[in-house]
Amino acid sequence: MAASLTISRLLAAPRSLSLSSTTTTTTKASLFSAKPFSSKSSYAPFSLKHQTHPKPLKFSTTAAKPISATISVGDKLPESTLSYLDAAGDVQTVTVSELTKSKKAVLFAVPGAFTPTCSQKHVPGFVEKSAELKAKGVDTIACISVNDAFVMKAWKESLKIGDEVLLLSDGNGNFTKAIGVELDLSDKPVGLGVRSRRYSLLAEDGVVKVLNLEEGGAFTSSGADDILKVL
Repeated sequence: MAASLTISRLLAAPRSLSLSSTTTTTTKASLFSAKPFSSKSSYAPFSLKHQTHPKPLKFSTTAAKPISATISVGDKLPESTLSYLDAAGDVQTVTVSELTKSKKAVLFAVPGAFTPTCSQKHVPGFVEKSAELKAKGVDTIACISVNDAFVMKAWKESLKIGDEVLLLSDGNGNFTKAIGVELDLSDKPVGLGVRSRRYSLLAEDGVVKVLNLEEGGAFTSSGADDILKVL
């Protein structure tokens, strides 16, 4: 066998190579003194140009966190003060206990006044179904948002609604934080800051009987029809 072997002959050679007497001492030494192959070696026999390697797949071992809130079914709603503007434009306040004591009340929240889903679907849905809800024994229907009372009044006027649904301001987010449904939108392009998750709840004498909490601003299970189903 010649001292210089071609790649094709090497690949075709049997496992046990027999070196001829013409192989030089240096060649023998280099062959037999080579370190055995290690699985940790970065040895690559060929270098192919334009060869591409897909990026390794990454799998998350962390399970998605369930949607949760501080408040839950069976809990008493925490006391808090909400505000609104009356017909004369004066600021008025109402407490959660005044809205719910000895009453069947539906409270629902939106991420923000004048936002598309809230204005086109969530609030109009409760306005449309308000008569059906009250026929089922609901005394109070109120929408709560982390907006000031002036914004809430302007929003009510733009929606052209009466008193079918109360639009109440939780301007400082006190009630929203008390029931643990804050939604941080400060890193979004529109810069909404800390708002509320979308939800709807049914309370009887201030005790939560039904809680439909959405993921972020999604609108899938907190509409008027979802409350009607359980009445």
